[in-house]
Amino acid sequence: MKAVVYQGTRSVAVEEVPDATVEQPTDALVRITTTNICGSDLHMYEGRTGVEQGKILGHENMGVVEAVGAGVDRVKVGDRVSVPFNIACGTCRSCNEGWTSFCERTNPLDGMQGAAYGYANMGPYAGGQAEYLRVPYADFNLLDLPPGDELENDFTMLSDVFPTGWHGTELAGMQPGDRVAVFGAGPVGLLAAHSARVRGAREVFVVDKQPDRLKLAELADCTPVDFSDGDPVQQIMDATTGLGVDCGVEAVGWQAHDPTGEEHPELVLDNLVSVVKAHGGIGVVGVYVPQDPGGPTELAQEGRVAFDYGSFFTKGQRMGTGQAPVKRYNRQLRDLVIDGRAAPSFLVSHELGLAEAADGYESFDQRLDGWTKVLLHPEG
Repeated sequence: MKAVVYQGTRSVAVEEVPDATVEQPTDALVRITTTNICGSDLHMYEGRTGVEQGKILGHENMGVVEAVGAGVDRVKVGDRVSVPFNIACGTCRSCNEGWTSFCERTNPLDGMQGAAYGYANMGPYAGGQAEYLRVPYADFNLLDLPPGDELENDFTMLSDVFPTGWHGTELAGMQPGDRVAVFGAGPVGLLAAHSARVRGAREVFVVDKQPDRLKLAELADCTPVDFSDGDPVQQIMDATTGLGVDCGVEAVGWQAHDPTGEEHPELVLDNLVSVVKAHGGIGVVGVYVPQDPGGPTELAQEGRVAFDYGSFFTKGQRMGTGQAPVKRYNRQLRDLVIDGRAAPSFLVSHELGLAEAADGYESFDQRLDGWTKVLLHPEG
């Protein structure tokens, strides 16, 4: 089968690789109809992780079930399904408590809980930027979708970015009527903003500097804040008569940078501590890593971020972090899409064939104008 393979820093290629197959009785084989390039894939693409050469990438996947193992009795051949990026066993303590993002059985790496498709340090699993994908524990992991191809570009957001954006608002403790600040208008940030609106936020500020992203924030009925125009904290404080916001979402991660492009891993955390009110909440869904050999400082290389903890403590703020447990949200979000209450596909800019993946990665990584979310269709 054909698949997108990591070759090294800023280099991916579509190669012929061994076919994905059913390996265990609880597996399913999914024929991929849509697979997305995620902003977090760019951390690997840019050489900022320990991902190995030859890794098949892709953790945002959906498709149609082609085969199932002998132990699979819920999922059927022909089912249209969304594949959560978390690979979870369904029986460990974390899974039973609803934290499928920290499954205790699926990642064999020492000290790591939680597994995913096609990602650094998240287990030995091939990704779904390919014609086929093996899905372990299929009965537990796969989400049924209505048959056909309707709402494909909305449903493809259910594997990661929509649940992750929603999770950011959950971690922040958002309530109806809140003012919310979302830092980062990539796909996760835009869908955190969309989630906040769906959940009844009074006002949502979205901070970025890319004009195309800020236009999408406005399209999502949010207030765009261009940090290249000045201090985003001051802009939001001015817009709220000095009150700030009730809660905020960090959707940037450790490669945060200032308007000149210089990296400051603490930058967004500091801004959120400043702009969120006393006893407000901060949800961190941007990616941070335990080590980053390419980090701008010695602390950053060790995965340490020296943010304004003193003010954070003094203001009595709270912070929630970590990868989203997709299964906690994806059924409800699917139904909101079906009912027309949510439309996450508004951020899709490009739909490409699998053969065009390398161009898609390069353009998305360069933040070229208009490249906000890239979908790959292996079937052309």
